[in-house]
Amino acid sequence: MQELHQKYERLREIIQGFPAMLVAYSGGADSAFLLKVAYDVLGERVQAAIADSPSLPRRELEQALMIAREYIGIEPVVIQTREMENPDYLSNDGNRCYFCKSEMFSRMEVYAADSSIPVLAFGENADDRMDHRPGAQAAREHEVRAPLREAELTKDEIRQLSRRLGLPTWEKPAAPCLSSRFPYGERITPEGLLMVEKAEDFLFQLGFRKLRVRHHGHLARIEVPAEEIHLLAETTMREKITDRLKAIGYLFVCLDLTGLKSGSLNAILTKRTPSISPIIRS
Repeated sequence: MQELHQKYERLREIIQGFPAMLVAYSGGADSAFLLKVAYDVLGERVQAAIADSPSLPRRELEQALMIAREYIGIEPVVIQTREMENPDYLSNDGNRCYFCKSEMFSRMEVYAADSSIPVLAFGENADDRMDHRPGAQAAREHEVRAPLREAELTKDEIRQLSRRLGLPTWEKPAAPCLSSRFPYGERITPEGLLMVEKAEDFLFQLGFRKLRVRHHGHLARIEVPAEEIHLLAETTMREKITDRLKAIGYLFVCLDLTGLKSGSLNAILTKRTPSISPIIRS
């Protein structure tokens, strides 16, 4: 507990050293906690920016705005980003997140300059260094600070502190952008993003809170926690979900028996595809 308190105080000290800051805010556990502490320390000298594009679910945008207004007391500015106009982003290779974050930070830089805000910050934490995070490179190139990482706060510690501060995000599941549902190499399209959003919204309405609908062209692969798989496999539920997702546009609907794993598509980046010799039939 003492170590956690020291990290929290270290975070406040880091933020206190900023004349003013603009926080890249998504409404997730990390950025909400960073924004809350920053507002407690800097008051009106901190602002929040939400990057909006077709890859952000409307449900997430509305929730992020509500949390900022009701739990933190700040009105975020919504910045329209245009990563969907970038062929490198749409091609969806292993560095897709780099192009997304670079676009977001570029837009934030313009807003910050117009508002005389010298520091940009985002919610990278100490655990993020262990994962595939191309967006961190974009942050370095744009000189965006990561106060949570600098204070060596882990995801679990952020959730603990968020609960103490009364933030509802302390138990909020990770909610990466809709483009993360596309396997690397499969082109991102507005139509596909909308299909994923509609499918996940439907499952959310059915009571599932931790979920992913992975977009494999005509096939939707549903991931939920392993302990909830039996709920989806129940006959009535299965038929209801299948009918709805087919109405959305999917031809095939499957349930991943491995269970939900955030970032599961990153495994493709390290997997080596064996060479396949042609089959010659006489």
